[in-house]
Amino acid sequence: MSVARLSSSHYEVRPLPDTVAAYASIPDTLAAGRPGKVAVLDLAFGPVDGRTELLRRYQKSPLQIMRPLYFDPARPDMAIVLAMSAGAGMVQGDRYRIDAVCEPGSALHLTTQAATKVMRMDADYATSAVNLSAAEDCLLEYLPDPIIPCAGSRSYHRTRVSIARGATAIVGETVRAGRLAHGERHAYDVLATDLEIRRPDGVPLVLDRIRLAPGERPGGLDGPGVLGGEDQLASLHVVSDRAPATGIADALRAALRDAAVRWGVSVLPGDCGAWVRILGSSSPAVDRAMRDAWDGARRLLTGTPAPRLRKSTTFLT
Repeated sequence: MSVARLSSSHYEVRPLPDTVAAYASIPDTLAAGRPGKVAVLDLAFGPVDGRTELLRRYQKSPLQIMRPLYFDPARPDMAIVLAMSAGAGMVQGDRYRIDAVCEPGSALHLTTQAATKVMRMDADYATSAVNLSAAEDCLLEYLPDPIIPCAGSRSYHRTRVSIARGATAIVGETVRAGRLAHGERHAYDVLATDLEIRRPDGVPLVLDRIRLAPGERPGGLDGPGVLGGEDQLASLHVVSDRAPATGIADALRAALRDAAVRWGVSVLPGDCGAWVRILGSSSPAVDRAMRDAWDGARRLLTGTPAPRLRKSTTFLT
């Protein structure tokens, strides 16, 4: 099984966005697939004696996890899992893949230990693929820390979620403009993300596609219809049948009423839930807005507040 996980068909993401595939090449350092260039997490969770336990774990550095934590006072049954990277960030030729399966009745909060930095590249690109599955009566929260693309980086980040009827998924994503303290504002070559949420039989519910290539657009990314001069872009998608889609949208609006960011909320296709897009230049303000939206959705759908995660990120502390 480990051999299959380390085969290129497992960790290579296909198809690639054209803007990323254009940089494909073989680095004169370690190429994709060499030792240290492939990171794999393969996890399974299920209810055991009243709480969600880790049933299966395969990990290959630089990705790893420690044991699940249970410190949410309102949801002592929920497993809180932090994906950690042993490296300083993603570099050229890196291929990351995370798989997490939640059996019926599971409650999982999956996040990262810190922001994902994508470093400068001279050749090729980096990719990450996250595949999540929520069976009936699951609560799945996937809220990773922000992606920070450094100058000259090229990366593609794809998240796929399979959600059964009766399950709830709250999925977030935040992208920074770069290392602003180093003068790197939208200085990356390309950053592409895809979020796909489907039913187990393949019926699509959500497709959210982001393509940011500052050098390919006159005036960069500051114009209307792109980032409008802001430095950060965040999204939160909530799929659930525990409440009407309009009710979920109203809960998100109420949570963001006083947020110091630009935001917009709408229901998802087929009334399967609702989502919010957030734009802002202040990291604390964007992080706070994301947490408030998460908290609002969670209170509506589970009757419990979002926990305070003990991490350095403003969003979670």
